[in-house]
Amino acid sequence: MNGIEKITARIDEEAQAEIDRILTDARARADEIAAKYQAQADEEAAALAARNEKSAAEREERLVSVAQMESRKVLLAAKQEMVEKSYALALEKLCAMADAQYVEVLAALMVQASSTGHEEAVFSKKDREQVGEAAVKRANELLQGGRLTLSEETRGITGGFILKEGNIEVNCTFETLVRLQKAETAGAVAERLFPKG
Repeated sequence: MNGIEKITARIDEEAQAEIDRILTDARARADEIAAKYQAQADEEAAALAARNEKSAAEREERLVSVAQMESRKVLLAAKQEMVEKSYALALEKLCAMADAQYVEVLAALMVQASSTGHEEAVFSKKDREQVGEAAVKRANELLQGGRLTLSEETRGITGGFILKEGNIEVNCTFETLVRLQKAETAGAVAERLFPKG
């Protein structure tokens, strides 16, 4: 199991624990809402039964339907929150890698993103100082004679880098990569976090 798979497995475990906790809370809130509306429906049905039993039954049915809709909304909101937290946690884990692993990930991304091998890599101030030089050096080794350079410029990014050549920039910041992955994988993540059945 390589480092990314271990990180992914750990993220899955932590996310699943958080999901279970939030789903338990959401289900309890949904049950409370359903119970509240059911109690209200029962009271109104008893009061109206003497005058109009059919009307009371219709009202009860509508209130139960509203309660079910409300409980579904609460549960859906909790699920959406957990999917968002999963991606936020993934970004956090990416940025918290050990320096050696981080350098390898950055170098592999640079190789993938480079079109000429002559771009300059722009990092955050922190990453430039801690891993920038090592990541560029490693990427050049992987490119076998690449001439990527470490930019003097820094940007306000959380992790990752921007490859720049003239006016052309390739955004490989972790924020952007996670956002792009989210657009492609949110449905699959939701299915994995909340399996049906």
